[in-house]
Amino acid sequence: MGLFDKFKQGLKRTTQVLKTDIRDLFRAEGRLVDDQFLDELFETLIKTDMGVRAAQETVEEIRTTFRARVVSMEEVLGRIKVKLKELMAQPPEPIRFAASGPTVIMVAGVNGCGKTTSIAKLGQMFLDQGKKVVLGAADTFRAAAVEQLTVWAGRLGAEIVTGQSGSDPASVAHRAVARALESAADVCIVDTAGRLQTQQNLMQQLAKIHRVLGKQIADAPHEVLLVLDAVTGQNGISQAKHFTDAVNCTGIILAKLDGTAKGGVVVAIRQQVGLPVKYVGVGEKAEDIALFEPDSFVEALFEDVESLGST
Repeated sequence: MGLFDKFKQGLKRTTQVLKTDIRDLFRAEGRLVDDQFLDELFETLIKTDMGVRAAQETVEEIRTTFRARVVSMEEVLGRIKVKLKELMAQPPEPIRFAASGPTVIMVAGVNGCGKTTSIAKLGQMFLDQGKKVVLGAADTFRAAAVEQLTVWAGRLGAEIVTGQSGSDPASVAHRAVARALESAADVCIVDTAGRLQTQQNLMQQLAKIHRVLGKQIADAPHEVLLVLDAVTGQNGISQAKHFTDAVNCTGIILAKLDGTAKGGVVVAIRQQVGLPVKYVGVGEKAEDIALFEPDSFVEALFEDVESLGST
C-alpha cells in the first residue's frame, strides 16, 4: 500500500464526516460566499478538530479570495487544500540516524496512547530496512506493558532488554543501550512509562532517562518521539507542550488515526506545537505506519469529498 493509500485508509472516518458536511454546504450548483456560508464552513472545519486558529485562517483565505462570488465546490476545496498545505508545511522528517553506532530513540506518551504498538511499528519498519533492532522495556511500573512489548519483540524477531517490576527505568534504558552497543545493533528503541503530563515526579524521571542515555552515547537520544492518540484531539496539544518542556521532544507519532473522525487534529498539532509529525499510525498491523507527508495527507483528506463534484 502506497503512502497516499495509507493516509486514505487512516482518514476514512474523517472523510465520511467531511463528505456529509460539504454536501450540505453545496446543496445547489453554486454557493454565494457570504457571512452565512463562511460561518457554516468554519463549523465544518472545526468538526475535524483542526483547531480554531487553523479554521479561522482557512475561512479568511476563502473570504479574501471569493467574497460575494458564487463559487463551485471544486473552487473552494482547491483553496482550502492550498491553505492547509501551507499551514502544515514541514520538511520530510524521517528518523535522524547517528553518524556511527546505534541510533537511540526514546519514546514517550500518556497511558493508553498507543505507545507500545507504535514502538512495534517503528521496529518493523527498521527491520524491513535491514537494520538490527534492540528494544528497551523501561516502563517498569506496569508488568503488562513489559509483557506486551516482549510479545511484540518475539513477533518481530527483535532483541529486548527488560528489568524487574518496579526497578529503576533509567537502569533498564542504560542496559538496553549497552546491549545495542555490544551487539552492534543499528537502532535501540527505549520505551518509557506512560504518564500524565501533569505528574511532575514522573516527568522528572523521563528527564533522568534522557540524561543517562546522553552519558552513554554522545548526542543520545538521537530522537525523542512523543506518541499522541489522534482520538484525544485537542488535549494532545497540551500533552505535546509539557513533554517537550521535560525531554526536548524531536517529533510526534500520531497513533490511531484510523480510529477517529477528527483527523484534522494533525493540522492543530503541527501549527500550535511546532514539532514535526514524523509518523502516523493508520491501522493495527505492524506495517500500518506511514512517514508523514503534508501534501499527501491533505490530498487524501479531501479526495473522497472532491468526488462529490463529479457525481
